[in-house]
Amino acid sequence: MGVERRASVLMGAHEIRVRLGGISRQRVYQLASRADFPAPVANLAQGKVWLTSDVEAWIALRR
Repeated sequence: MGVERRASVLMGAHEIRVRLGGISRQRVYQLASRADFPAPVANLAQGKVWLTSDVEAWIALRR
């Protein structure tokens, strides 16, 4: 599995911002703190990361 493929499996706050149309970083963290938002799969030094499939499923239920 190449680097590009692995990167598309995970999303950080920046990727979520872009996916949701350029919302603010603060808004991403507000959404991520909701009980219905997917749990992160890791909490790295650069921040939390989520499975892209989990985030996409969450978005699909709300749009």
